[in-house]
Amino acid sequence: MKTIEEELLRRGINSDNIIYLDLDKRTNRKIKTADQLEQLIEASIRDNQKKNYLFIDEVQNVKGFEEVLNGFRTDGGFSIFITGSNSYLLSGELFTKLPGRYLEFELITLSFDEYLEMKQFYKKNIEHNVMAEFNRYILEGGFPGTVLIDEPEAKQVYVSGVISEIFEKDIKRRVKIKDVASFETVRNYIINNFGSTTSIKSLTEALIRNGMKITRTTVTRYIQTLVDAKILYECNRFDMKSKKSLSGEKKYYLADLSFYFSKNTDNRINYGPVLENIVFLYARSMNYVISVGRIGKLECDFIFRNTEGDYSYMQVAYTIMLNKETEDREYKPLEQIKDNYTKYVATTDYAIQKRNGIRHINIINHMMEGKLF
Repeated sequence: MKTIEEELLRRGINSDNIIYLDLDKRTNRKIKTADQLEQLIEASIRDNQKKNYLFIDEVQNVKGFEEVLNGFRTDGGFSIFITGSNSYLLSGELFTKLPGRYLEFELITLSFDEYLEMKQFYKKNIEHNVMAEFNRYILEGGFPGTVLIDEPEAKQVYVSGVISEIFEKDIKRRVKIKDVASFETVRNYIINNFGSTTSIKSLTEALIRNGMKITRTTVTRYIQTLVDAKILYECNRFDMKSKKSLSGEKKYYLADLSFYFSKNTDNRINYGPVLENIVFLYARSMNYVISVGRIGKLECDFIFRNTEGDYSYMQVAYTIMLNKETEDREYKPLEQIKDNYTKYVATTDYAIQKRNGIRHINIINHMMEGKLF
């Protein structure tokens, strides 16, 4: 929001017509009701003759804020920007109270190219070996605050704090979870198995076999809670022969890899799911619609659809240069696709090959150059 405010000032908007309210500030901590918020906004208006730009940070701190925003919107003369808790503003509750009256902008944590740009901007040390820097990014994650911290231990403490706040503030305060232990078991399973095909039915049965009293409905609700809080992203599977979405099994990717690495003592990188997760987030930042493709018994890691309705297909692997069997495994699903949309094999290999018109790309270079798929 500060960036938008600066852009407005550059465009010539008078600062008197910009109202910025941070409800997390100490001076605003007593603003808890709709009437108090309305009085605060009214007291902040300095020019009624021109359009005012109203920015409210952490708007969910005020009960009934929707009525206040609707009132100012109806009166006219206001362009309103709000931010707040993920699990409230992004879970669909807002749709019922401000239907059809707002645009939602989703912010994703730093991609690898953004991570490097931010390190460069703040004059932080950058490894000459790009792969070493890439591994550092994987372990640290993309929260911008980690870039400003030099000590690895302090970085981990920071990320753990961010994650704890999400669970305490965005989940436990808004979602009625009676059995916290069961919720944490489901949460840890999904996070520790990111990028794997997950069946809620099979997961529920496995939990029951291990002595947990839990229903499929409850497991579904727990996972949806993690999706609503932007800890997980859900990726549906799509049958390319029947042209239908597949029910029952889905993949879940992490909103940031630090959700895994800050909660696990093992820092060994399993590049398969890690690279998939990075590609998924990168594609999402480019506004692609993403699904996992099935072609008979084979699986295509990703199907992308861009804003113009064009498709592309991608297989993701750490390397295909070690043996012919790995190469064939990655190319075979793409070779089964008969349309003429672009097909990619994305790896970390610097030696690029050609095969049957399928594009082999180095995914790190591709992202650093800001290219589309």
